[in-house]
Amino acid sequence: MVKQKTIKNEISLTGVGLHTGKDVKMTFKPAPINNGFTFVRVDLEGQPIIEADANYVVNTQRGTNLEKKGVKIQTSEHVLAAFIGCDIDNVIIELDASEPPIMDGSSKFFVEAIEKAGIEEQDAERNVYVVKEVISYTDEATGSEILVMPSDDYQVTAMVDFGTKVLGTQNATMKSIADFKTEIADARTFSFLHELEALLENGLIKGGDLNNAIVYVDKEISESTMENLKVAFGKEKISVKPNGILDNLTLHYPNEAARHKLLDVVGDLALIGTRIKGKIIANKPGHFVNTQFAKKMSKIIKIEQRNQVPVFDLNQEPLMDIHKIMSILPHRPPFLFIDRIIEMSDTHVVGLKNVTMNESFFVGHFPGAPVMPGVIIVEAMAQSGGILILSSVPDPENYLTYFMKIDNVKFKHKVLPGDTLIFKCDLISPIRRGICHMQANAYSNGKLVAEAELMAQIAKIN
Repeated sequence: MVKQKTIKNEISLTGVGLHTGKDVKMTFKPAPINNGFTFVRVDLEGQPIIEADANYVVNTQRGTNLEKKGVKIQTSEHVLAAFIGCDIDNVIIELDASEPPIMDGSSKFFVEAIEKAGIEEQDAERNVYVVKEVISYTDEATGSEILVMPSDDYQVTAMVDFGTKVLGTQNATMKSIADFKTEIADARTFSFLHELEALLENGLIKGGDLNNAIVYVDKEISESTMENLKVAFGKEKISVKPNGILDNLTLHYPNEAARHKLLDVVGDLALIGTRIKGKIIANKPGHFVNTQFAKKMSKIIKIEQRNQVPVFDLNQEPLMDIHKIMSILPHRPPFLFIDRIIEMSDTHVVGLKNVTMNESFFVGHFPGAPVMPGVIIVEAMAQSGGILILSSVPDPENYLTYFMKIDNVKFKHKVLPGDTLIFKCDLISPIRRGICHMQANAYSNGKLVAEAELMAQIAKIN
């Protein structure tokens, strides 16, 4: 079992936003279990929170931009990549502007801050999605594609082809997340000269300079463009190096562009919200295809988690047989809908019913094609939950259980004669004042057949 992790101490960094040019202070703070990565805009009223969630992506022009209820976070990917690269699960990221500081255009300074703050394990298991089959997303407009395949570790390969003489085909691979800090974190963001001109004309990259972005010169530089670049970067002189990049910086790696694209993939896929055990292969990745793939993976994972069928040994001796159940529950046939209790703790209970052709409700539902009524399935789940709540008092025979609320009921598959139904009820909150709030799921034939959020109260018989 791998435990969740957060940072030990809070730590702050300051700098400017690449596109806004605004000074910004960013503070990393320890976060509780299952928090994930959350951005907090401390400069806005109420200090609104934006979760690092693929469903909040609204724009992928020159970065991955999130928005929730009108509150924005720009270029989130380099910070998120640093947390994944440092094997962190839960952090609160406070910002006094919409955009994290660009620093040198990589994740290097964020990784250094995380290591300085320290890392500690938390008392909760990390949720990991194990990839069992190939899942892919293709952007038909650009030909970009990302896929994930089964693997014993989280690996990423990025393959890029920019179709220019100065920067052609490059590949980069991260065989283990442990390699991120030494092989990927210091790969800096980059731009082509023709893109740079457009960005400058549109008032973007206000915080850019020759120290936080590699500029590949893919065209002749006119005198007017050269003058504009001098003004934009505050330099008296600008020239092109023999390897086709603007001067004042040296590449860290010959394939630094591909490594940075891999860094972006790691940061963008952090928006899935669940760790992945699988190998990512990204062909011509970009923020749009990255985040579309993250959305697809997030949806698949949520569906599988919701439909995940727990495995129980139905041949083992039951915790409670029908006689023990009737000593606790006041229900009797034909309105007793559970046959056995096979598992129970302070926070959950698992019940079972063998559905036979002799059920009284099949007389009218439906005589020619018998189907177990959905309301009876809900009642059976509630009776299983009733065992849990009545077991919390010393004299359950003196209490009755009453429904208070039923929410989010969904029926997914038919239940027919011959099926075995398993009911699993988990407390959403502790039982207080005789009130039980639980999530109830019903399974049959390896599928989730019904689910509901139930609230009930026990009351003493007068």
